Amino acid sequence: MAEPQDDKEWVVIDDDPISEESSFYGDEDLKASLESAVAAFSPLTHTFTQPISYPAGDTTNRTPSSKTSEPARMAPKPLYNPYEGERAAWQLDEPIASFLARLPPLTSLWTAVGPWIWVANPYSDRRATDSDLAGYTDVGTAILSEWESRRKTVEGEMAGKAKATITRRLGPEKKEFEEKLLAKAREKGVTSGKWMLFPSAARVNETWAAIVTATVAGQLGSVAKVATKGFEDGGSDTRLICVYTDDFSDMDDVKRVLQKLVEMDLVGGGWGIYYKCDAYTHLGINSKNEWGFKASLYSSKELLTAMNKEGRTVEGGKKRKGATGDLTDWAKKTKTKASKEDDKAETWDF
Repeated sequence: MAEPQDDKEWVVIDDDPISEESSFYGDEDLKASLESAVAAFSPLTHTFTQPISYPAGDTTNRTPSSKTSEPARMAPKPLYNPYEGERAAWQLDEPIASFLARLPPLTSLWTAVGPWIWVANPYSDRRATDSDLAGYTDVGTAILSEWESRRKTVEGEMAGKAKATITRRLGPEKKEFEEKLLAKAREKGVTSGKWMLFPSAARVNETWAAIVTATVAGQLGSVAKVATKGFEDGGSDTRLICVYTDDFSDMDDVKRVLQKLVEMDLVGGGWGIYYKCDAYTHLGINSKNEWGFKASLYSSKELLTAMNKEGRTVEGGKKRKGATGDLTDWAKKTKTKASKEDDKAETWDF
């Protein structure tokens, strides 16, 4: 179903309110237009006013069950949705089944809905923040310029040396510059990031349904989004789903969300996923960037191995269906396919 058939006025946002990462598809004109849209608008600070109605007799539960959601038991505070009134997003009074039927990502057209379909965690404390994006962009650009100058100096000093030798020489310094960028991002409050999943088109509806259900129950991050039909890279058979966390440096939360995705059977069994911070996106640090920085911060393979060493397992100690051995064995088994997913993630311009 590509477009809701109703007479309501909808607020339509054509891009990501958290970052410009929707630019990973399309030609240069499209990328420029999407980047301009992000710079000019943020649903997190915009007031949506359009109500949504549902068919008579629709009595499906419209909030998560307290039996399945810890936040529902703990928090009497009002639910909050930064996308209330936006056509391409779940609404607080909308049954999950109705939302999924209204906007199935497999058939919802980019031209009718926009590039993304959104769902927010109604229990999240995320609100419009005091982040200084302009300040971060300025200082980040200066750091990148400094790194580029240093790299050229070293390359000049080592002219005639093998490329691998120069790369090894620059490695420690590049790491220091990467750390400077991330430190400034935290200082300026530009901290959001996301785990990226690439389900096939054939599985995108069921994968998205699982993500939506867990997000609305308060079990994942603050926000999730899925690419719509036609917003693919040259007819690719995969779709992108992003599951956001509020702070890329909050490793407990980053690992918690990954662990939940493992429990949901969305990670493992031969495939890995990657985490990127929006701070890099704002600076244009994407695949094949001119500074030679890796666009992603974490991989599921690396973190699962670390979590196993820490004695952590999936929630309740359960193993993923069909999985054998501990998380280290599991992570090792993902190596070949995970490397292919890394190539794909790094190819798309986020």
